[in-house]
Amino acid sequence: MPDIEVTCANCAACCCRQEAMLFGDTEVPDNLIETNAQGEKRMVRLADGWCKALDRNSMTCTIYEKRPWICREFEMGGYECIAARAGSL
Repeated sequence: MPDIEVTCANCAACCCRQEAMLFGDTEVPDNLIETNAQGEKRMVRLADGWCKALDRNSMTCTIYEKRPWICREFEMGGYECIAARAGSL
């Protein structure tokens, strides 16, 4: 894995290409939620794989204050973050 310190300045929003399942109550707007064939709710992803809530110009979340639990738990610079970055570099 790359030996890079991840900061907001070099983030690249790699986590926004990961599937984001929704658990329990959420403040996520309905237009950003879809239900898969198994009846599980998740964030809508665009045809190219990016989360629909991502502002592609700034590479920031448009619903950051209302983002789901799974996104809040995804630690910037943590193992999953570094692994996601390694897959996209």
